[in-house]
Amino acid sequence: MKLDFIIALPEIVLLAGACALILVDLFVKGEDRRVSYAMAQFVLLVAATATLFVLLGSGGELLYAFNKLYVADVMAHVLKLAACGAISAALVYSRQYLIDRDLMKGEFLTLLLFALLGMMVMMSANSFLTVYLGLELLSLCLYAMVALNRDSAASTEAAMKYFVLGALASGMLLYGMSMIYGATGSLAITDVARQIGILSKDSTQQAFLLFGLVFVVCGLAFKLGVAPFHMWIPDVYQGAPTAVTLVIGTAPKLAAFAMAMRLLVNGLLDLAHDWQQMLAILAVLSMAIGNITAIAQSNLKRMLAYSTIAHMGFMLLGLLSGVVGGNWRNAPDAYGAAMFYTIVYVLMSVGSFGMLVLLSYKGFECEKLEDLKGLNQRNPWYAFILLLLMFSLAGVPPAAGFYAKLAVLSAVVNAGMIWLAVVAVLLSLVGAYYYLRIVKLMYFDEQNDATSVPERPLTVRVLLSANGLALLALGILPQPLMTVCLFAIHKL
Repeated sequence: MKLDFIIALPEIVLLAGACALILVDLFVKGEDRRVSYAMAQFVLLVAATATLFVLLGSGGELLYAFNKLYVADVMAHVLKLAACGAISAALVYSRQYLIDRDLMKGEFLTLLLFALLGMMVMMSANSFLTVYLGLELLSLCLYAMVALNRDSAASTEAAMKYFVLGALASGMLLYGMSMIYGATGSLAITDVARQIGILSKDSTQQAFLLFGLVFVVCGLAFKLGVAPFHMWIPDVYQGAPTAVTLVIGTAPKLAAFAMAMRLLVNGLLDLAHDWQQMLAILAVLSMAIGNITAIAQSNLKRMLAYSTIAHMGFMLLGLLSGVVGGNWRNAPDAYGAAMFYTIVYVLMSVGSFGMLVLLSYKGFECEKLEDLKGLNQRNPWYAFILLLLMFSLAGVPPAAGFYAKLAVLSAVVNAGMIWLAVVAVLLSLVGAYYYLRIVKLMYFDEQNDATSVPERPLTVRVLLSANGLALLALGILPQPLMTVCLFAIHKL
């Protein structure tokens, strides 16, 4: 039992830190919440350190805890470190934005830490029960964060839509899990995988399992935000405060990827032929709807929302190219490429939404395309960083987004699905238009005199610069991160 607590040390540290933050914030005065903010960052640092401690202490080996409800492997540790980094960066970017709008409260910081705890539980889940526990903890925190600005009708409406559709998706996922439990008699993902290997030869049980699989895939599709389960994303992204949109659009994608890997790859791999066909349809629909609809958007947050849908569809290509016709040879490369793509996408998304937060100030929201006109004349360095971010999202070399797409497309081609790779390339070309349109607005349009670039602290400017330049560095030297992703998948 003592070993169990050591294995789950990151989650325990985060839970204790979040509870302590609630108590400390009761005695913190002032709108800027300096003590609470510093404590939240300290808790994130300690949680990341604890994750590294467990990873190095285990030597990269697979460890189980709490009667195999919890698993600690390299994939979980890498995703947890990425999530801690994304949440910490989101806090740095959002601090002044939240202070200006009187939203820098203990509730926001506490909900953020509990949301991260839910993500970490999902990343280390080895049971349907643990997956659902982490998912609901994350979802409930995000619902509350979207509605944090109680005076905004748009935020309240977005929170209601998110809550209702999220509850529906959770119900579908839970129903699918219950069907699979009914067929296999187990909630543990490893035991489910073993039982499905036996039951897949029985046609009656096979139909029962497929019925449950459809609901599981639908629930996963909603949490990833892929079409046709994407209807909540544009409204929530636009209606929520930009600082909250920054959180929703980044770290939870890592948790959703982990959930997909745990359920589909670890648990339901013997049904891969069936769920791969479903994912192929979802991927094509997502890339088509996301990229084409984004062209018509004049609101930056809605445009990035549809961009998210397209990118998650692209990530699904990696998941569906792993095991084809019972052949496992392509699996490590395909799943490693999908993991690499997800981490790079989160890095791109943190920078993109972070830029919108930084360009906003009290009484002004930077969320329309015309707000970026002539940004190069107002602040050339911000314009250059945003150019790197847009090039990476569009998949233009030498930014990291290009290598991420290339790795996924290579996996799809190696799996023999040439038609899918061609469709993905064509739709990516369509998507490049609305990213390059932003570059054109920044560099070739006259500046908007009504808007100015606010002065930000040095730490924020340094982090933003590091964020953009990291994408350039990862595009030129992607091997270290790709090697980590491949190693993590190999150790699954």
